[in-house]
Amino acid sequence: MAQPTFEESLQELEQIVTRLEKGDVPLEEALAAFQKGMTLSKQCQETLTNAEETLTKMMQENGQETDFEEPSA
Repeated sequence: MAQPTFEESLQELEQIVTRLEKGDVPLEEALAAFQKGMTLSKQCQETLTNAEETLTKMMQENGQETDFEEPSA
């Protein structure tokens, strides 16, 4: 089974938060949902961190990666 995309994970996390905020979820189900939400949150954070690292590097002409620096004004 393929891992869900960032957007799918984020949407599921939002659904979990909405259900838990309503407060009408039995305790056992709420605990399971909370654990699932924590896992999804961690996956989303890792995806964002990896994306940030990728976007802040750029390739030099010789193939070496270098940190991206904003041009001086």
